[in-house]
Amino acid sequence: MKRKIGILSLGILLLAGCGKVKLENGKEAVVTFKDDVKISIDDLYEEMKDTYALQTLVNMVDSYILETEFKDYIDTAKDYAKSYVDGMAQNYESEDAFLQALQAAGISSKEAYQDTIYTSYMENHAIEEYAKTLVTDKDIEKYYNDKAKGDIELSHILISPKTNSDMTTDEKDKAKDEAKKKAEDLLKQINEAEDKVAKFKELVKDNSDDDATKDAEGAFGKRLTYGDLSSSYDELLDAAYSINDNEVYGKVVTTELGYHIVLKTKTYEKESIDDLKEEIIDILSEDLLANTADISINALQYYRKNYELDIKDSELKRQYDNYIKRVLASTSSNTTAN
Repeated sequence: MKRKIGILSLGILLLAGCGKVKLENGKEAVVTFKDDVKISIDDLYEEMKDTYALQTLVNMVDSYILETEFKDYIDTAKDYAKSYVDGMAQNYESEDAFLQALQAAGISSKEAYQDTIYTSYMENHAIEEYAKTLVTDKDIEKYYNDKAKGDIELSHILISPKTNSDMTTDEKDKAKDEAKKKAEDLLKQINEAEDKVAKFKELVKDNSDDDATKDAEGAFGKRLTYGDLSSSYDELLDAAYSINDNEVYGKVVTTELGYHIVLKTKTYEKESIDDLKEEIIDILSEDLLANTADISINALQYYRKNYELDIKDSELKRQYDNYIKRVLASTSSNTTAN
């Protein structure tokens, strides 16, 4: 069931949560002076509205929504934040040194830093889940028909250029040319052999620069499809999908890793669209996250709308509306510039 957030008095909310004093109405004093002069909660609130209130309000709103919408994810986010901050602390000689570094960055304590990481992790999770809602059944069907393929098993011989950071550009280019020529010579030997697969397997161990596969006749040792390996290997998969089982690809494949000779050993039948649906949603949503400039602000707006956010204070509502306009304009201008 949807809930409605009514923001009535930010100052009261803030001070009620401080653990020191609980004020019941805006007329009560936060500070008193002689002659019965006081600063009331309303005075403080009105002053804050023009300075710190909006960001505090947005943080309070989003924390409530995220911890309600994704309550099952809270422990995961807290564990991650603690692990992250503990790991960062280990880079410093002492706890005091770490605290000094945090304070130099405007962070008051280790706990405050951990809260920041926690909030960021919750926000990222919410944005990822929002991106999945943008993937339509039509998108899934199109991806399945155009790009989803059955898993394959493949092997390769990798020839890497023997380069290092001390080489000149000409020296690096020469090393690349030598590596490519070696790969082409090996492929020629394979193509001239009566049994190309057997020749491929014969040449792998003594020539491949991939230590992880060369002792297994170049085999990756598992079923593969796009996304199972780093994008550095996508060209290998492109080549393998274009040939038959137990066939060697007719050209040397160039990647950022070097030069490859590719052998496909087995093709599996493509799974049903229902079986692949969640995987396809993950792939398409990741693409949206990478290529949609305003997806973060749109995601948070989506959840705020679902929870019927209603800012009652007219001045804070005006500030909030202007804030959203500025953020959207900024993402739009960045997209245009790129």
